[in-house]
Amino acid sequence: MATFLYRLGRGAFRRRGLVALVWVALLFAAGFGAATASAPTSGSFSIPGTEAQKAFDLLDKKFPGMAADGATARIVVKAPAGAKVTDPAPKAEVEKLISGLKGGAGAAQIASVDDPYETKAVSQDGSITYVSVKYNVSGMELKDDTREALKESGHDAQRAGLQVEIGGDALMEAPETGSGEVIGILIAAIVLVITFGSLIAAGLPLLTALIGVGIGVSSITALANVLDLGSTTSTLAMMIGLAVGIDYALFIVSRYRAELAEGRERDEAAGRAAGTAGSAVVFAGLTVVIALVGLAVVNIPMLTKMGVAAAGTVVIAVLVALTLVPAILGFAGKKVLPAGTKSKLFGKGKPAGAEPKANGGTRWARFVLRRPVTVLLAGVIGLGAIAIPASKLEMGLPDDGSKPVSTSQRKAYDLLSDGFGPGFNGPLMVVVDGDKALADKTAERIKGLDGVAMVMPPAQNQAKDAAIVSVIPKDRPSSVKTEDLVHSIRAGNPDGVYVSGQTAMNIDFSQKMNDALLPYLALVVGLAFLLLMLVFRSILVPLKAALGFLLSVVAALGAVVAVFQWGWLGSLFGVEQTGPIMSMMPIFMVGVVFGLAMDYEVFLVTRMREAYVHGERPGQAVVTGFQYSARVVVAAAVIMIAVFSGFLGASDAMVKMIGFGLAVAVLFDAFVVRMAIVPAVLALLGHKAWWLPKWLDRILPNVDVEGESLRKHLGDSGSAEGPDKDRELVNA
Repeated sequence: MATFLYRLGRGAFRRRGLVALVWVALLFAAGFGAATASAPTSGSFSIPGTEAQKAFDLLDKKFPGMAADGATARIVVKAPAGAKVTDPAPKAEVEKLISGLKGGAGAAQIASVDDPYETKAVSQDGSITYVSVKYNVSGMELKDDTREALKESGHDAQRAGLQVEIGGDALMEAPETGSGEVIGILIAAIVLVITFGSLIAAGLPLLTALIGVGIGVSSITALANVLDLGSTTSTLAMMIGLAVGIDYALFIVSRYRAELAEGRERDEAAGRAAGTAGSAVVFAGLTVVIALVGLAVVNIPMLTKMGVAAAGTVVIAVLVALTLVPAILGFAGKKVLPAGTKSKLFGKGKPAGAEPKANGGTRWARFVLRRPVTVLLAGVIGLGAIAIPASKLEMGLPDDGSKPVSTSQRKAYDLLSDGFGPGFNGPLMVVVDGDKALADKTAERIKGLDGVAMVMPPAQNQAKDAAIVSVIPKDRPSSVKTEDLVHSIRAGNPDGVYVSGQTAMNIDFSQKMNDALLPYLALVVGLAFLLLMLVFRSILVPLKAALGFLLSVVAALGAVVAVFQWGWLGSLFGVEQTGPIMSMMPIFMVGVVFGLAMDYEVFLVTRMREAYVHGERPGQAVVTGFQYSARVVVAAAVIMIAVFSGFLGASDAMVKMIGFGLAVAVLFDAFVVRMAIVPAVLALLGHKAWWLPKWLDRILPNVDVEGESLRKHLGDSGSAEGPDKDRELVNA
C-alpha cells in the first residue's frame, strides 16, 4: 500500500493542475446539486421490530392517512386571571384566530384546524384551551409564509389580554450552528500557525478540509430527499468531516516538511509523505469509517443513514489528503516551510543528523518514565471519577418539554400540563386490530391500571375491523412511571393489540439503543484489537489501546450526564434545560470516538515501535515516539476539540450534546489516555509490550503502516540510523 500511495502522491504533485481542477469541479457539481435540490425534510423515523412500529404499520393499513408525516401544531390559549376561555370575549378571539389560519397566507398547506369548543378541548377550570392544526407536509417542508402565519396567528388574542403559546413540530427549522463553528475553525487556524510557523502551511489543511467538507455536505444536501436523510445529518457530517479533514492534511503536510528538511526534491518529498504518513491516514480513516458504518448493526434506519453519510465525508477527507494536499503542496513550493530555518518541528534549523534538542514531548515522556505508577494511577482514577455519573445515565428523545423555558414551545407544553395534566403532552395510542368488542374490552382493562388519568372511547375505522384507544397517563411523557404504564398495558394485551404514540416510540427507541450498545461496543473493541494487532505486531499494546478507549468513552459519557442531565456547569456550556440524554448519544459517541482514538494510537505508538524495532530500549523508544510525534498529535487533538466545541452553539439539542461529548472524549483520550496512560503502561511492560507469538506473527498479514516496503523499494539505507531518520515524522 505504501508504494501505491507514494506513486499516487507523487503523481498528484506532478499533475497538480489537473488534480486541483478535478476537485474544484467536484465541489461546484456538488454545490450545484445542493442549490437546486428541494429543502431537506426531518427524515422519516422508524424502529423496525418494535411494537410501536407494528402499531404505525397497522395504522397505515387500517386508517389511511392517520400515520402520515404531516406537521402538527398546538396553539395554546390561556384566559386572563379571573376569566375563562369560554367567556364571550376570549371565545371570540379564539374563533378569530381559527378563521385567520383557515383563510391566511399558509392555508394551502393546512389539512385541518380543530375548533376546541366543538372538540371540548377546554381545561376543567375553563382557563386554558388549545387549537390543533394539522398540515399536509412535514415541518421542514412548510413554506416561510405558512410558518410565519402560524407564529402571528395569536397576535390579536395577545393584544386582547390572552396568553398564546405555540408548540408542535410545525415550528421545526433546520438546526443552526451559530458563531461557535466559525470560532472553532479560527482556533484551529491559530493552532496550525503556531505548529507550522507558516501562514501558507497553516492555511493549507484548512483549505483542503473545507473543500472536502463542502463536497461531502453539499452531496448530502443534494441527496437528502432522495435518500430520506434527516435535517441533522449534514450538520453531523460537517462536524466530523472538518475535524478529520484538518487533521489528516496536517499529518501529510508535517511529513512533507520533514522530507524537505532531509534535502529531498519536492516531488519526492510529496510522494514519500503520501506513502508514509498517508498509510497511517488510510488506516485511521478506515477505522472511523468502519465504526460509523457499523452503526447499521443497531437496525435503526435513521441512525444507519447518519453513520453512512458521516463515513462518506470521512472517505472524502482521506482522498483529499492523499491527492489534493500533495497537489496544493506543488503550488505552494517551499513556502510551506517556516521563515528562515527555525522550524520548531525539525530541530530549529539544526543540520541533518544532528541530535535534536529535547522538546516538550521528550521532557514529558521522561517524566512519565520516572513515575509510571503515579501517572497511571492518576489517569485511571481521575477518569474513573469523572465516569461515575454515567452509572445514572437516563436515555430518551427530546420533546417540547426539553426546550429552554424561554421558548414558546416550552411555554405551550407547560400550559397544557397545567390545564390537562402532565400526561396530556404524551398520550398513548393503543391500536386494536379487531372488532368493537375487543376494543371495548381493551379500554376497560386499561382503565383499571395504575398511572392512567383518562381513557378515551374507542374510535373505529370505516371498515369496523380496527380501532384506536387513546390513553392519557397521569405523569409526564419522560417519567419512569409512564414507561412502567406502557409496559403494564403491553403485558396484558392479546395478539393484535399494540401500544404506540410518540411516547411509546421514544421508549422503544431507547430500549433498542440500550440493547444494541453492548453488542456494538464488543464489535468496536474487538475490531480495534484485531486492527491494532496487525499494525503493532503485539498483543498487549492493542489490549491497552482498547481498554484505554473504553475508559475515555465512559468518562466522556459521565461528563455528558453531569452537564446535560444533572445540569452541572450547564450555564457555562449553554445548557438551558436538563433532561434525559439523547438515546442515540452513547452508541454514536462510541462509534466516532473509537475512530478518533485509534488515530492518535496509530500516529503516536507506531513511531515508538519503529524505534524499538531498530534497537532502542523500550523506555527510550517511548521517548523517541513522543519526541517526533507528540507536538503534531497535540495539535491534531486541540484542533478536533476546537471544531467539536464550536457546535456547542448549535440550536439543535442533539448537535449541541454530540459536539460537547466528542470534544470531551477527544480531550480525555488524547491528553489523558494516549499522552499519559499509554506511555506509563508501556514503561511498566518493557519488552513484554511488543511480544507476539511466533506462530501468530507468521499468519498475520503485514499491513506495513510504517512504510518499510516503500523504503526498500526506494533503496533507502538499512542501517538503524538511516531508517530512523527517514521516519522521523512517519506518524505525522
